[in-house]
Amino acid sequence: MKPEYYVVILILIIILFTLLKINKSDFSLNMNKLLEYLGGKDNIIDTSYNMSRFIVTLKDISIVNKEGIQKLGAKGIVEIDNKLKIVLGRDSKELKKFIDDIK
Repeated sequence: MKPEYYVVILILIIILFTLLKINKSDFSLNMNKLLEYLGGKDNIIDTSYNMSRFIVTLKDISIVNKEGIQKLGAKGIVEIDNKLKIVLGRDSKELKKFIDDIK
């Protein structure tokens, strides 16, 4: 293979890693914001996920900022008693892990 190809491949790999790092930091910022919109870690009793839905049991559901959660990309929010089912897509599993690590 010509040396020019190695240079192009190396540049593409660097760009890929840079994009992945940027997306990961944005994800952490959004997770912190979502935690804030849920009323903070002290307001969360329990978390679980089911495919694309993040399910959270809260102490006080009245302090939740549902509009803020939807602006972060939630496709839907269902409120049942003191639980919220938030449709987040593939981020549900990561959000549960993020909150479990904080608590």
